[in-house]
Amino acid sequence: MKKELFRILVVDDEPEYCSVLKMIIESKGYCVETRTSGTDALSALEKSNFDLVISDVKMPQMSGHDLLKEIKKREYDVEVIMLTAFGSIEKAVETMKLGAYTYVTKENDPEELLIEIDKVANIRALERENKILKKRKNCEYMIDSRNDKFRQMLSLVERAAQSESNILILGESGTGKEVLASYIHSKSKRSHNNLLEMNCQAISESILESELFGHEKGAFTGAMQRRIGHFEAANGGTLFLDEIGGISVGLQAKMLKAIENKVIYRMGSSTPVNVDFRLITATNRNLQSDMEKELFRSDLFYRISTIVLELPPLRERKEDIPLFIDFYMQKYCREMNKTGIEFAPGVREMLEEYNYPGNIRELKNLIERLLVLSPQDCIKEEYLPSEVINFNKQSSEGIIRTDYTESLREYRQKAEKKYICDLMHKYPDDMNKVSEILSITRRQLLNKMLEYDLK
Repeated sequence: MKKELFRILVVDDEPEYCSVLKMIIESKGYCVETRTSGTDALSALEKSNFDLVISDVKMPQMSGHDLLKEIKKREYDVEVIMLTAFGSIEKAVETMKLGAYTYVTKENDPEELLIEIDKVANIRALERENKILKKRKNCEYMIDSRNDKFRQMLSLVERAAQSESNILILGESGTGKEVLASYIHSKSKRSHNNLLEMNCQAISESILESELFGHEKGAFTGAMQRRIGHFEAANGGTLFLDEIGGISVGLQAKMLKAIENKVIYRMGSSTPVNVDFRLITATNRNLQSDMEKELFRSDLFYRISTIVLELPPLRERKEDIPLFIDFYMQKYCREMNKTGIEFAPGVREMLEEYNYPGNIRELKNLIERLLVLSPQDCIKEEYLPSEVINFNKQSSEGIIRTDYTESLREYRQKAEKKYICDLMHKYPDDMNKVSEILSITRRQLLNKMLEYDLK
């Protein structure tokens, strides 16, 4: 684990001591935050992920021992090192019994504390690597992340999975909505039963109702026998409906009744069928906008969105791109029986810099393509698709260089062109977002694109 990714929370009622300790630890490359009370520390742990807490034992209101007890009670995934100005074997034993990693006296050389921090960092790195390897061995997806917002969302997912609440997953195409649904099911009380998945946009409207509700023999032309629908087949397990935003308003009304009452009627039958399923839905559409246009029923939206999870696009969690590259490299090397594959100089950096408008799905397909095209043990730049090469070229050329012979108007135009270009790379499929940030209309944005020859 890189030191800057290892997060430490220092807790001491003396602000000056906190500042000094923060400076010493940060000099070794670690990321440090400070709090001056146990209650503030617990609040910080609730909002953010930390790897290590370094706490003074003697503090007013909430002592270090009480803080340690509360951390263990709440089951935070964090190690604790205790500090005291009154070192003794008895206190050390008591602290260790409460679950502290170790015990350091303030009077000692700070180097002793730094050594213990390094030990914890190495242990956490090994634990994280083992977890990742275990996940990769047992499943086809990778859920680990270095992104703080994504990790906070995963913390919410862990709690939401244990409930029976309906979950709506929002995100661009390719961000891994189906992977998150599978992960939620695996963590739920229904994990021992089936997870049924269906993409509502991949099926024509005329067939979708039958796929959801099932039908009786003779219900319509071609119905030669009874068919069990997804609502019924998911009984006792989880039903994941992807791209739910594309369903017609008429079918939405029938779905609402089924979800509310947990009772369905097969097509061609008046006999009620009781069903028991946990519902997870997903879409890449803006359902709020669809509701305003009366394309999506508001009552159905509120029924399916008890818990809403928003998956960020890959360009907003770029620190995770190396993880996905490694994961899919190992996955496809196993499948293709390849070993010792390496990247030529600069190629991996180009993959890590690319913005992936198709998100994780695009990255996954790109890695597979590179391994297929690489005849030897080296992935060269010539195997990269043109969009990756052009993106990196534009990024390097996008640096504004000062030319002391140009006018102020020319320099402003150059800066404006770069800013618009950067925004278009950041939001490649959302012209409305780009124009909103620029505070201009779509028409004005199109005129700027024509003026600067931006595609």
